[in-house]
Amino acid sequence: MTTRAYTATFALMLLAGMTVPPAEGAVRHYGAQLERSEWRVSQYSPLQCTLEHAIPRYGDVRFLSEASREMNMRVVVDMRRLPDTYDEAEVHSVPPAWRPGAAPRKLGTLPLYRQYDSELGKQMAWVLLTELEKGMVPTISYQDWHNEQDHVRVSVSAVNFHERYQDFLDCVANLLPFGFEDIAFTVLNYHERSTELTNASKRKLMRVGEFLSHDQDIELVLIAGYTDAYGSRDENQELSEARARSVKDFLMSQGLSETQISIRGHGEMRHSAGNETEVERAQNRRVVVQINRPFDQQLLGSR
Repeated sequence: MTTRAYTATFALMLLAGMTVPPAEGAVRHYGAQLERSEWRVSQYSPLQCTLEHAIPRYGDVRFLSEASREMNMRVVVDMRRLPDTYDEAEVHSVPPAWRPGAAPRKLGTLPLYRQYDSELGKQMAWVLLTELEKGMVPTISYQDWHNEQDHVRVSVSAVNFHERYQDFLDCVANLLPFGFEDIAFTVLNYHERSTELTNASKRKLMRVGEFLSHDQDIELVLIAGYTDAYGSRDENQELSEARARSVKDFLMSQGLSETQISIRGHGEMRHSAGNETEVERAQNRRVVVQINRPFDQQLLGSR
């Protein structure tokens, strides 16, 4: 059977509510029944919003949006039984049973990765959300990788969707307008011979503190203080340590524990610029803040 013929047959099956296609084999259908359709906002914070739907005997579908300078969204199909091969699934918008006569519509494709959950990007995630908002049933279909005679059909129910969707949208509207990558490496600059930050660096530090006050996955914050070359070495060493300590004290006031923070003063060593002009010296009067998450959390945030 050609791809076009199979797609047409699949559309007729969906409209008729059939569970068994022609002689090629059977369709295994996974989806929540009316009384078991559950949506929940499993993460609600200024850093991440997650809208989740459980699919009995199959897994979960999760819509995620994270703090970032730009609006982002993705959908993850979390399968209990991961694919054994690389393949591609079709994604359709299917009318519910109470809308006879409406035709299913193909929305796109979903890549299947060997031993990994499948994922769709921002555009398709929003498309699926709007289809659910209209009461449609996003449906994923693919050939079973263990049994070539079988096709798998996974339906995402719109029942009980709207109330939790509103909660999710409220969460998305309150995400921080910057992400971990924006604060993970931050350089703060100081006034001459002082532990007082420049106005721009005060705003940077406030942004770092706001993010870390919500992030429960911080492993270690490294704070390194520096000075320009004016003054004695001993004075500069003490000043660099004082600058690092002041940043540490601020971050602890935002909820970090002392064990999560490591500080060091380098005095006038390791200049980032020369020391001949005021502009160059201003660049050397600095504290560098490096923030580390566990490796798996860094991977998650970069996806």
